[in-house]
Amino acid sequence: MSKVQKELTHTRREIEQQPDLWVKTIKQFSKEKEKMEQFLHAIGQRHPHARVIFTGAGTSAFIGETIYPYVRQAIRNKGWEAEAISTTNLTANPYLFLDKEIPTILVSFARSGNSPESVAAVELAEKLVDEFYEITITCNQAGALAKREQGKERQLVLILPEESNDKGLAMTSSYSTMVLTALYLFSENKPGFEQTILDVSTAGKEMLEICANLIPKLVEEDFSRIVYLGSGVFEGLSRESALKFLELTAGRFPTMFDTSLGFRHGPKSILSSNTMVVVYLSNHPYTRKYDLDILKEIYAAEDRGKIVAISGSQEADVEKYSDYQVTIPLSDKDDINLALPYIIFAQLFAYEKSLHSGISPDNPSPTGVISRVVQGVQIYPFEGEL
Repeated sequence: MSKVQKELTHTRREIEQQPDLWVKTIKQFSKEKEKMEQFLHAIGQRHPHARVIFTGAGTSAFIGETIYPYVRQAIRNKGWEAEAISTTNLTANPYLFLDKEIPTILVSFARSGNSPESVAAVELAEKLVDEFYEITITCNQAGALAKREQGKERQLVLILPEESNDKGLAMTSSYSTMVLTALYLFSENKPGFEQTILDVSTAGKEMLEICANLIPKLVEEDFSRIVYLGSGVFEGLSRESALKFLELTAGRFPTMFDTSLGFRHGPKSILSSNTMVVVYLSNHPYTRKYDLDILKEIYAAEDRGKIVAISGSQEADVEKYSDYQVTIPLSDKDDINLALPYIIFAQLFAYEKSLHSGISPDNPSPTGVISRVVQGVQIYPFEGEL
């Protein structure tokens, strides 16, 4: 694909616009923060104990997996608990995941808002849970989830800027801006969060510059599979990163994700001279020890491929025990803030490998094996009770 064609792809534009789009998104929702706070406060007044379930399908599910370890700390003072359960699980197994008597706030992430499982999961929860509240975070104001009507006391719909509604098959801008919106929604210090996003946006732009020089070298490396490792919020991020590479390269490169500690328990058998490993390093000094340990262990392995270390701060051991390093200037920030610029690396790497492999990133599945909105799902009525 020529340079001109490359620049015109939706996916490339949607990846590169993210740092500016993050700032635009927060500016938009800063005008709606009173509505957000009133909605959550009213639920808190009625229910001192409640479940917050982050849900979605595919990448939208991985949003919840990325943010829930962080959000559960932020909402603990409300007496609430956060967890991530995919709509694909909720729809197929509502009797395992929903509780009739526990007040539940279902936070649905949706690029299109038309995925059959995502609509079904909300409808099932509304039917089966006595005290049910619905928050929809979506990129499409015309989607089925955005158009649902449950009443102002029970429903909050947050529509992201139009640019977040990716035209490419793979979710890029939609992933990061929905992460951002959910974090803002549950933030107890929204003015402070708004300031933090300015720093994160700057780091995102720096990541784009680093990738412009680094990724052309990475795509030329001889590897046939790739592993992403990260702990805490980076476990969900690693899962999304692995999926992005799989999607954009049409499944030609098998991928895996795991935590830094979990990798030793069997998955490490994937290591070979043809396996590239990307490690997302935590900023937390305790967790970082485990990330560095696995970095050193893989680096010392006799039969290994290249190692890429991505970090929010410079450190001699990171440079010593990896083949490539990416460092962004966010050493004073929580890991959840690092997740946004980190995902730019994964998206761009997948994009460039797609081009390098002769695949169209906007449509890496021309035969329809996967599609922008999932097809072929039969939703069955659930007749039982919880």
